[in-house]
Amino acid sequence: MPLTRRLLIASAPLLATPVLAQGRPLRCAVGPFQPTAGDTRRAYEPFFTHLAKAVGRPLDLTVTTDWAGIAVALANEQVDAAWMGPWGYILAKDRAKAEALAVVQYQGKPTYQAIIIARPELAIARFPEDAKGMSISFADAGSTSGWLIPHYWFKTQGIDPRSYFRYRDGASHPANDLAVATGQVDLATDYDRNLAAMIAAGRLRADQVKIVWRSEPLPNDALAVRDRLDPGLKSALRDAALGLDAAGATQVMPTNYTGWVPARPDSYALIEAAGRALGRIGGG
Repeated sequence: MPLTRRLLIASAPLLATPVLAQGRPLRCAVGPFQPTAGDTRRAYEPFFTHLAKAVGRPLDLTVTTDWAGIAVALANEQVDAAWMGPWGYILAKDRAKAEALAVVQYQGKPTYQAIIIARPELAIARFPEDAKGMSISFADAGSTSGWLIPHYWFKTQGIDPRSYFRYRDGASHPANDLAVATGQVDLATDYDRNLAAMIAAGRLRADQVKIVWRSEPLPNDALAVRDRLDPGLKSALRDAALGLDAAGATQVMPTNYTGWVPARPDSYALIEAAGRALGRIGGG
């Protein structure tokens, strides 16, 4: 029996509820994973279409230009479900009691690493000592790998990156990669999945950048839902995501994503601790 058919049967009681019978759209959001909003929509819309079909609703998908905006949209109940970076999810959890339903898998793994890349000709044998005074571009403040985790690591080293480097932030990850590759900046933050995807897509060559720093393993992106979402709808969305095996994922998820695993209460504890340490969320 096809996967979608199985999911529709599994959610049959939910489809009979008054909320779903009204045909209200499933309002979803995704952040700037790709170089342009159009690229992101093309890559991620099939997955959200899968979710919407599984719960018997039309899809209303928003592609945001920054990560923090999704947290605000969840807080304002403008979005029901979102594919969020880990830090964006923690912001939404802290500010709006958002809940992570699942953690995405990339090439079979639920973790990834933040990285800092540099122009390949730069002599950086020791990082960050040999890079002091160089120009660096961080991603926007809602990014896990592009802002939160590098800032947290520098804090553990007793370094303020705003004074240690010629600092700027607010860029997307693809823009950071291209800025280094074209010599606009010396260093930039990114994450290993994005760099690999940019190289695979031919947007830059592997010899145009080099990695000078890696974080410890971090939890992958979350499928998150807003507070007070109908419990039946929440359960159906979780089942629709977790029901995707590797074969099904190739049909509806971006390249190299292989499905989802259940989110646990401590799945994003490391990200939350970093946010508190930097005073970005309560209790820091």
